[in-house]
Parts: sequence; C-alpha cells; structure tokens
Amino acid sequence: MTAITIFDGAQGIGGNKILVEGEKGNLFLDFGKNFGKYGLYYEEFLKNRDLRGIHDLVHLDLIPKLNIYRNDLIPTDLRMSSYPSPEIAAVLVSHAHIDHTGNLGLLDLGIPIVASPLTLAIMKGMQDSGVSSAETDAYYASPKLPMDDSGIMLKSDKKIPHTCRNSYCTTCPSDALVAFLSHRPGQDGKQAKKFDPAACLPLDNAALPFKVTPFEVDHSIFGATAYLLKGEEVIAYTGDLRLHGKLGNRTRDFVHHAKDASVLITEGTRAGRHTGPEGEGEGTTPTSERQVYETCRAACDTAKGLIIADFSPRNFERLETFLRIAEETGRTLVVTSKDLYLLHALECADGTCRSVPVGIYGELADMSRRKWETEVVMGKAASQYVSHVELRQNPDQYIVCFSFYDMKNLLDIKPEGGMYIYSSCEAFSEEMEIDFRRLWQWIYRFGLEACGFSLDAGNKPVFDSRYHASGHASRDDLAWLVDQVDPDVLIPVHTDNHQWFADTFEHVRIMQDGERLEF
Repeated sequence: MTAITIFDGAQGIGGNKILVEGEKGNLFLDFGKNFGKYGLYYEEFLKNRDLRGIHDLVHLDLIPKLNIYRNDLIPTDLRMSSYPSPEIAAVLVSHAHIDHTGNLGLLDLGIPIVASPLTLAIMKGMQDSGVSSAETDAYYASPKLPMDDSGIMLKSDKKIPHTCRNSYCTTCPSDALVAFLSHRPGQDGKQAKKFDPAACLPLDNAALPFKVTPFEVDHSIFGATAYLLKGEEVIAYTGDLRLHGKLGNRTRDFVHHAKDASVLITEGTRAGRHTGPEGEGEGTTPTSERQVYETCRAACDTAKGLIIADFSPRNFERLETFLRIAEETGRTLVVTSKDLYLLHALECADGTCRSVPVGIYGELADMSRRKWETEVVMGKAASQYVSHVELRQNPDQYIVCFSFYDMKNLLDIKPEGGMYIYSSCEAFSEEMEIDFRRLWQWIYRFGLEACGFSLDAGNKPVFDSRYHASGHASRDDLAWLVDQVDPDVLIPVHTDNHQWFADTFEHVRIMQDGERLEF
C-alpha cells in the first residue's frame, strides 16, 4: 500500500509538508513554513515564543499534530504522546526557500535530510549568518533545557554543543562542502558554544523506503531539486520549478524521466495567472532571465550616480545578471557581507568562485556576534570591502545590492540622486504593500529614480514585469508539464487556483490539508 497525506501546502502557496507512506517506511517531501497561516496570528512584532518550544505552533495548528518533533522542544504542559508517531526515514528537501524548509528545525534530530549540495550549503549558510530560531534551525540546532522545575519554559544552554542532523547529498559531497558543514564560525573560542558535526553522505548510502532519484531543476534559487519515488507506485514531486531560466533544460529532463509516474504532485503557483490587457498580470508567456538582463542593462546605461539593485537575497542567478551588467557598464557590484558568506558556501558546494569580482559593503555594525563575517568573509576577502565614504565619493562606479531592509545604510552613504531598480516579486499581501510605500519614501528622500515599480494615484504599488522573471512555471508551461507526464493521479499543491487544474486535466485530486489518499 502507498499513501500520501498532505499535512500542509494543499490549499495555498507554500508550507509544503507531504508525507508519503510505503510498505517499507515513510518519507516527508519538504517541511516548510506556511507564511499565510502564520500571518493569521502573527506579524513582525508578534511572533511565536521560542521559550515555549512547539507549544504555540501546535495549539494554533501551524504544524501537524504528529509525535515527530524534538523532545527538547516539548514543554511539560504539552502532551504529544497521544498523537500518531510515524517513523520518518528522511525529509526530501526540494530547495532552500523558507516555505519549504522553515519548520525543519522542529523535527526530531534523528530524522535526516536529503538535499542537493547547493541546498545543504545554502541552508547552513543561512543559519550561520542569520538569527537563530528553533523552526528555521534546519541543519543544526541548539538543544533546549527547562528553565526551572516546572518545565513549562525552555532555554538553550551554552554548555550543550550545537547538534547537527545527518544529511544525504544528491551527489557525492566535496571535501570542501563536508568541511563547511562540519564547522560553525566562532566555535573555537574558549567561551564559545561548541559544534558537534554530523555525517554528510552520498544519497546511495541512505536506507530509504523508496528508490529515490533526484533531478536538478530550474528555480529562482540554486540547487532546486525534483524527485521521483519508486515503490508500489511511481510518484513524481516537482518542488518548485520553471522552464524559462538558464536551467530550463534540466527541468525538461526531469519531465522526460517522470513520464513513468502514476502520481504527479506538482506546484501550481502561477496557475491563476492569465493573459490580460497590456499592463495587467504576467500573461502566459513569462519574462525570461535574458529579458530581465536586457531591461536592467538598458536602465543602467542611462543611470547617473549610484545604482541600487533590489532582488531577493538568495536569487544568485539574478546576482550574476547584475554582476554581468556591472562589468559591462564599468561599475563594481557591491553585495552585503551576508551575500558574500552565502557565495562562499556555494563555492564549497560546487567549486565555482563567485566572490572575487564583487565588492562587499562595509556596514556600520557591531561585529562582536558576526563571527561568520569576521572569521570567514574578512578572512577571505578583506581587501574587497567598500565603505560608505567610497560610495558617496564615487557613486558612478558602483551597483549596490540592497533590499528594503538595507535602506538604513543610505543614511551613511547619503547619495545625491541615482537609480533604484526593483527586480523581485510583486506585493501579494497588505503588509507587503505597506513596505513598498515605506520603500517609496526612502527612494523619494534620496532623489532616486525608481525602475521596476511605482505608486499609483491610490498609493498602491504598480510593478513592471519586465524587471523580474518568476521562479515558477507559467500556466502554459504547467499545462505542458502535466500533458507530458500524463499521470493517473494529479495532485496540485502550492497553488491558490485548484479549479484551473480541475477544469483543464483529467484525474485531478484536489486535497485538503490533513487529507490522506491511499493507492
């Protein structure tokens, strides 16, 4: 018997948590954070409490009620033993976006992860350079202890080392990747919290209940992977993918091999997008990365003064686009130190050096807790730092990669005009629209020319689709994918337009979160 339970991700975009059961055991496909559900209760200044472990998340139904979580995250007033306890052989991670990995840190540390080398590197790099949270600490965790005899509140203990979970790499991990995964910056200090590394082995070494075949696919983050699971049934899982990026042929290769699949679990993020009048929506023909390059290059050719390029922090393909533009226009691309650390992580994974041509913004910040920067970034590329003074004095020589949350640095740079290029996704929530109105104030304050978005008469953001290529397949490409695979059962996930699937294809099973389907 084979069964699929979609615990999350069935009725919205993101948060995929898909349990696949077979005669020989069980696997999860991703274990992501559902931002939509979190947003029903939380916002920037109201968050779930780490000191209560998984208590808040269980009571708000933000994670599945399963007894598969870390024991050190279960306070004494939470009873998990009454919930089902499926043995999980591994979590197959499709890619390193938080909506696919953001609850991994809650799982029992005995559950290993399967991922591509680039995904493993990005996951750990994000942890090293980010703010610690029990949910997002996917690769390694800081075990908790009760704060007092009641056991209701939990805290980390500096004397207990960080503990890693085992991982299986979809290709043989390089020595450099293993070394990167086995060390945490700052761990060697006399008073530092220590770090216990775990094994990172090739996928062939994993004892899994299905024959798992990974396929690298095209997405807006490096290392994205689709999977084929072969048991009594052949199940294809797309993760997130597209066909209009540089690696589109790899997505096509996955589709070719997935033609034997009887079950297709596919993303449908853009199934709701359709062709409309000029200026409305994205249309069925997606903007390609080549078109983004041409549009952004044309804008940069006309720019006077500092250029600020705003794109999502882990969209390394877009970073390479702006690096090319910088070289062609006689400028230097400047990234944040966190970006540089992630480029270092990628180099450990695939051996490709991406950090030499770029500058690093020298942020005015307290470095005492940024060991990843002082030990790795400064140790590797100290000569590449660019100060706010240099950017102020020679703005025509630079393109700076900043996002909304980096705008505070403009108060040090004090640019007099210049250009702001927004090259990322549209606002899809009221909170994001508010952020864009704030961003517009920064742009206006410093006299920057805005490209990629503007505000209309009603103070709502309007986006120019030429400046951004989506990380997801268009409606036409989704139709091609499904037609090529021709599954016996089609399960759409990661979508808010299930009706399009039901109207377009046969054998569609629209599932609810928590629903179980047996074969």
